[in-house]
Amino acid sequence: MILSFPLLLYSFYLYCIYPKKIHQLFFYLIGVSYICFIIKNKQKDMAHTPATGTRKPMSDEARAKIAESVRAAAAKKREEQGLPPLTSSSTPAPDFMERPLELVRMSEQNFPPDLFVPLKTGKPVDFLFTPQGGIPKACNFMLIGGPGVGKSTVSLDMLSDLALEGNKVLFISAEMTRIDLYGYVQRFPKFGEVDILFTGEYCDSNPKTVIEQALKPGYDVVLIDSFAEVQEDIKEVLRLGTSGAEKWLIDLMLSHNLGGNDATKNTTFIAIQQVTKGGVFVGSNKLKHNTTGMLELRLDKDSGSPYLIFTKNRRGQAEKRMFYSLSETGDVHYDLKRFNNDENAREALAHERTLIEGEGNAFDEMFGFNEANEDIDAGL
Repeated sequence: MILSFPLLLYSFYLYCIYPKKIHQLFFYLIGVSYICFIIKNKQKDMAHTPATGTRKPMSDEARAKIAESVRAAAAKKREEQGLPPLTSSSTPAPDFMERPLELVRMSEQNFPPDLFVPLKTGKPVDFLFTPQGGIPKACNFMLIGGPGVGKSTVSLDMLSDLALEGNKVLFISAEMTRIDLYGYVQRFPKFGEVDILFTGEYCDSNPKTVIEQALKPGYDVVLIDSFAEVQEDIKEVLRLGTSGAEKWLIDLMLSHNLGGNDATKNTTFIAIQQVTKGGVFVGSNKLKHNTTGMLELRLDKDSGSPYLIFTKNRRGQAEKRMFYSLSETGDVHYDLKRFNNDENAREALAHERTLIEGEGNAFDEMFGFNEANEDIDAGL
């Protein structure tokens, strides 16, 4: 308005002096003044409009069209590659069963007695797995622990000892190369006698085919390092979801548990699995349910010494600590004396607790507290 008012006055002045010659200029200046007035008011309105920093939200209809377009493109790409279609996580699971329903009566089941004879490493760790001593057949164990506790070394030591006892074993390494493992063999020469599959050497191949072919002959025990890395390889190459890749690996393990190989061996798997920074197991409920035992490697808070402990073990006892040492060359050494001392202390504590409870019950009977408690319970 400050700019347009002087222009109007000046235009009127020129019109009064030169009414015939400048009438066109008069109307031109009036137009310019009006435009300046409009621009000035627009700037003022914008100056008083607070900035929100956000754009107008997309409509549900537009969002649905974009999602449908992305799904269609992904489905077409998978079809061109010969892969099965993906199902949406929001789609309810179809009502189906992959096999006829079977109700099992264990009295009618028959298994060979040899199936329940554990495989021995010849070391104290055998009694951590089973009371008879040894690693049970047709089982799946997860071995977890933080970095630096010796997961690969301890598990390879078990595998090598099993091989020395005449068992057929295989190591599937998805995290190390030949050069990496060569350093281990320098310290532990017996590791050099184990058959190893380095999955990283088959980057241009289908990892599913590679692993299936490697397991086909049949093994007593197979060590996988690590479950998560093999799962990621399957997921990436076959473009499966996380649950799909995990399901394939679990089904493969279960198949070999039941002797699904050329030698009909009831294979036991020991799989190293990752944990979060808080030490929480990484894996689905399906993986946990199909796991026979969860073997953890930890460091003692007081001494800093490493030990093994089963937090879950269907074939043996849990929550028993077995300390070990990696300081000596050639072998993992287990502290059997410390293990026995801990067991003796545990038994003594349990016996003392039983005595205290018995004395407490005798005291209650002497002063009639038991009868009083029974009356109170009856009144309730």
